[in-house]
Amino acid sequence: MKRQFGGETQGSLDRTQDNEPVHKRSGMNRRSLLRGGALLAGGVTAGTLIAPLLGSTAAKAQAGRTYPRGRTPVAIKNNVYPRTYFPNTELLAADEMRIIALGTGMPALTPKQKSTGWLVELGNGDVFFFDVGSGTAENIAALRLDYAKLDKVFASHLHTDHIGDVPALWIGGWLGGRYTPLHIYGPSGAKKELGTGSYVDHLSKAYAWDVQGRSGILPDAGGKLIAHEFDYRKHQTVYNKNGVKITAWPAIHVIDGPVSYRLEWNGLSFVFGGDTYPNRWFIQYAQNVDFSIHECFLPPAALAKVFGWGLRQGTFVSAYIHTPPEAFGKIMSATKPRLAVAYHFWTHHDLVPAVLAGIRKTYSGPLTIANDLTVWNVKKNHIETREAVVDEAAWPPGTSRAYLTAKRSGEAKVSKFIEGGKWTGYKPPPLPKR
Repeated sequence: MKRQFGGETQGSLDRTQDNEPVHKRSGMNRRSLLRGGALLAGGVTAGTLIAPLLGSTAAKAQAGRTYPRGRTPVAIKNNVYPRTYFPNTELLAADEMRIIALGTGMPALTPKQKSTGWLVELGNGDVFFFDVGSGTAENIAALRLDYAKLDKVFASHLHTDHIGDVPALWIGGWLGGRYTPLHIYGPSGAKKELGTGSYVDHLSKAYAWDVQGRSGILPDAGGKLIAHEFDYRKHQTVYNKNGVKITAWPAIHVIDGPVSYRLEWNGLSFVFGGDTYPNRWFIQYAQNVDFSIHECFLPPAALAKVFGWGLRQGTFVSAYIHTPPEAFGKIMSATKPRLAVAYHFWTHHDLVPAVLAGIRKTYSGPLTIANDLTVWNVKKNHIETREAVVDEAAWPPGTSRAYLTAKRSGEAKVSKFIEGGKWTGYKPPPLPKR
């Protein structure tokens, strides 16, 4: 469960008749759950479909999703959730979104916290990533998600701690079950070469050997990257499909280009700020959302101490190109979300108190200090906050018939020179026809 930090509790957040949030639960810590529960997230590789569950609206919306064999997700009733989220055990309701923190840390990775990444799953079956920073692919794999559904990334900007694991998701997801292109949505830059389109083009070229070497073995379309670049200077709709609308607006971070996002679906709203100095666009477009994620960097003195910097550098990074805790609190007080989520710092026990104290100087509303694999279920009358327990030896959930039958063309081959280097002392088994 979410640790208790200075009175910040984890559990359920309901709406009473006067629309005031009420916290309801606390419980055992994550370390205890990992010791006792991690093996429950195991399973075997062959995938199973959700077809036996088609009696409910939620199940119909998620039909065709591949789950690890032996896992049959069930519907949650009356907002009574298990204390812990075990991946692939719960159906989303038709009016529910689930958000999972894939990475909440800094550009310098730690085993505990990857760089920035957020997963948003909707009750209509749609799945979205908002940033996939360095290390997040490990947590994606640990959740044993159906890779065929993981084909949309919305990048806030092009720092490695926000898009560093795009290659791992692209190639790993292709191997794991995605048979369609990976779509990267992101901003332009002040120059063409600084935009998302240029990034995707160069990434495709950089991994040309990797992709060509898998031709004929994997589905053709799964090896493609498609860029969807938009003007970072505008407040605009950048995605509008299947009842899901995603808008973007400018953020302020280092140089021109970064953006923030808002997702709206079925009466629910989600905002992801990316990296940004406090700005007027966020205050305007993030008002009264259900779920608001905004960076909350370490205070200047703490940042300088952690990295061994001088105080001037710590102050510049924390307060001039990022958002320090007191400023985070002011932003949330001004925008009034149902739940505010702070991230982008190491949640070490000696660092959290100063962060929390800074936030609480300027904000008294509902708050989560996020860790990797924190999970939120969001409905119109309820928000549940928990932590996921995962199997560190997890395998992919399996592939679908559509993946197995998707078009494959060409065949990766070596030159006659390299072919001539094969050792005659080994003979491979006969190659099956299929």
